[in-house]
Amino acid sequence: MDPLNAWWKVAAHVEWKNIEDVRKIYRDTDPVGRYTVFNIKGNKYRLIVRMEYEKHMIYIIAVLTHAQYDQGAWKRKK
Repeated sequence: MDPLNAWWKVAAHVEWKNIEDVRKIYRDTDPVGRYTVFNIKGNKYRLIVRMEYEKHMIYIIAVLTHAQYDQGAWKRKK
């Protein structure tokens, strides 16, 4: 998926310190509980990650279609 690869190329080379830093590049990114949700490919997909800003680590939790995201099952992942 080209949009996901494009996201990864950016994310692999930045050191975000907080959600405000993320929004400087991806303005439609939202914190949802302990996760960060990116809109990918013009809002067609949702990339759900867990950010550990202090360690500069990003853990990919799920890549979902908009419909799958709306079902909410991803919120129950630990």
